[in-house]
Amino acid sequence: QVQVVESGGGLVQPGGSLRLACAASGNIFSINTMGWYRQAPGKQRELVAGITSGGRTNYADSVKGRFTISRDNAKKSGYLQMNSLKPEDTAVYYCNAGLTIVEFSGTYNWTDLEVWGQGTLVTVSS
Repeated sequence: QVQVVESGGGLVQPGGSLRLACAASGNIFSINTMGWYRQAPGKQRELVAGITSGGRTNYADSVKGRFTISRDNAKKSGYLQMNSLKPEDTAVYYCNAGLTIVEFSGTYNWTDLEVWGQGTLVTVSS
């Protein structure tokens, strides 16, 4: 079973830092893209940051200069370093991975799919 699992959320004071991690597992051939999304109460889910297999990154304007996305292909993991956190960063953060999986049933078969994690809550409050 292919899945991604987030960790690292919690309660932090304004101005503080947290590092979220996203670990992928299963018969994964490659992780093509990885992104972090967040959803605050009463709001739509939004893209926070994304990173391609080549390491190209993009960020929401609201987090530029404060958040850094990275990945470790050997560990099949991605990370979101969040600094200078603000109360408005409070949300459930979700990892999204674009994967290629491989299955063998007489022949090898590669399939591209998108997988979401279950989310991790980040609360920024004094």
